[in-house]
Amino acid sequence: MKIETMREGHLAALAALEKVCFSEPWSEQSLREELDNPAALFLVAEGEAGEVLGYVGCQTVLDEGYITNVAADPAARRQGVGRTLVAALLESARARALSFVTLEVRVSNAPAIALYEQAGFRPVGTRRNYYSAPCEDALLMTRDL
Repeated sequence: MKIETMREGHLAALAALEKVCFSEPWSEQSLREELDNPAALFLVAEGEAGEVLGYVGCQTVLDEGYITNVAADPAARRQGVGRTLVAALLESARARALSFVTLEVRVSNAPAIALYEQAGFRPVGTRRNYYSAPCEDALLMTRDL
């Protein structure tokens, strides 16, 4: 697996992955807009044949990072894709001199919460009814850099 910065050639696969992974997926156009956004940091995990295994997206504001999405192809889960993407994102965040990175995760998503805890994120709060389809609270997690 290799980690690449998101590029035009990834967009269709990422939009398809969004539809598989999320109840409110980002469109291909929404992802495309991030290509030219200097505040965006989007990384893609590619397999040996160049196939998209997953991706992570982050928005930056001053010295703060806000993870928007972490997605792994269901066929590639439990193979370290998410862990590798989050680690690469944290490395890139440090290189950009960010002070911290934060994210929201569904309170019911135990595998994702465990992944983030292993990466050094800690729970810092709850956002009530943050998610829809279905309605659910979000656990707010932060990793200081």
